[in-house]
Amino acid sequence: MPNHLVELMGMEVVQVPIDTTGAAVSSDWLSLKNYAHATILIIQGAWAGGTPAVTLAQATDVAGTSEKALAFLKRWTKVAVTGTTWVETAVTSNTFNLPATANTLNVIEVEAAELDTDGGFDCLQVEVASPGSNADLICVIVILSGARYPQAVTQDAKVD
Repeated sequence: MPNHLVELMGMEVVQVPIDTTGAAVSSDWLSLKNYAHATILIIQGAWAGGTPAVTLAQATDVAGTSEKALAFLKRWTKVAVTGTTWVETAVTSNTFNLPATANTLNVIEVEAAELDTDGGFDCLQVEVASPGSNADLICVIVILSGARYPQAVTQDAKVD
């Protein structure tokens, strides 16, 4: 039985660290057809003060076909350097604004069953609006769990 995280779960960097000054960020699409759950980590680095909105999208393939909104109800945040506890916050209208606080970790949990699987939707994307003229640094990582085929966890979730 595997006992290393990398052997038990899929992990994907869907947005490399980037200075988002004046630009929206759309992560790579990830397929959940081989996983039951996705933990999305939005990592804020140096932060000049923007509060961009975060939304999720779903699609029928990793090319983004038939993209539409993906509902979610809550998120968790913690200031990485000084935070001692995670703060759970309800999400309104399937979106939230990133806090204007450097080094904040933001987490969204998504069950694959929450996607419109009856409509053939099994892929997700993280979308972060422009922070305006603020030089804000961001990175998005997704941890995939509940592998349908645990022995194949090394498979790239960025392909269908």
